[in-house]
Amino acid sequence: MTILVTGCAGFIASNVCRLLLDDGEYVVGVDNLNDAYDVRVKHWRMTPLTAHANFRFYQRDISDLGGIKSVFVNQKRGEDAPFTSVINLGARAGIRYSVQDPWVYLQANTLGTLNLLELCKDFGVKKFVLASTSSVYGDDTPQPFKEDSNTSRPLSPYAASKKAAEELVYTYHHLYGLDATVLRYFTVYGPAGRPDMSIFIFSQAIAEGKTITVFGDGQQQRDFTFVEDIARGTIAAARPLGYEVINLGNDRPVKVAEVISMLEDCMEKKAVIEYGPENPTDVRSTWASIERAEVLLGWRPQVSIEEGIRRTVDWYMENRHWAKDIKTG
Repeated sequence: MTILVTGCAGFIASNVCRLLLDDGEYVVGVDNLNDAYDVRVKHWRMTPLTAHANFRFYQRDISDLGGIKSVFVNQKRGEDAPFTSVINLGARAGIRYSVQDPWVYLQANTLGTLNLLELCKDFGVKKFVLASTSSVYGDDTPQPFKEDSNTSRPLSPYAASKKAAEELVYTYHHLYGLDATVLRYFTVYGPAGRPDMSIFIFSQAIAEGKTITVFGDGQQQRDFTFVEDIARGTIAAARPLGYEVINLGNDRPVKVAEVISMLEDCMEKKAVIEYGPENPTDVRSTWASIERAEVLLGWRPQVSIEEGIRRTVDWYMENRHWAKDIKTG
């Protein structure tokens, strides 16, 4: 297969690319390498990919239709096989910053998805996978979150931009028969994770003796899911399914305070914690129902939160000489 993976320098996408390449697939990666967070993390993820013979990289922005179209045109003109699928992991992530600059989220997440859907239609790509988010579930959604729950009341521009992208995916399935899978990810963490995510922030703070700010009382829960589990599920979702929305989560919510305690145990060092007010864009708790993923994808998470935290801490300590200087938050 020849698979287009957008956002290939990103946290999840780089792991998807690595697993695809390990399986012998040909991967074309696209990323605009923006500075939403420190690009050193992105370059670290990209280094093993660009060294692989079956990987080709284009620096493009999916919200630029002409730029991303050139990737499809080059693939069609070349001797390589046409794209068998598009896995759209290119996005602007982060709930809190989306309140400050909602326009960039709409551009990347909604317009970018629309551009890719149009190109799939025009170039005959049969399969489309969209990375969405558990943030589309509102604060009053019954738990565990099921895919058919009401998602009409997103709490942030980020969640709203992803919900809009989901609706576009269904439209293209309905109008053009595009085989499409929407994946809702639940709090992904792991080695070389996003510096604006809690586990990276907490790891750096504990290791470097900085203060951790916890928004709320620390009893809020998240369905933390290890990145390799998410990558496996994403690849499994590239099979023909018609149209499906599927949760990928750990099915084991963990309190933020417990995560900090696990990090302290791994690092053998106590955290310095201060508490701030809850953020109105955050839901109190997330918990994924993963029955649909089990039935349709044969997927279950394999890495426990304890093992995942250990691997994440090991990565940070091995790369501490530069990771300690990464700006978080």
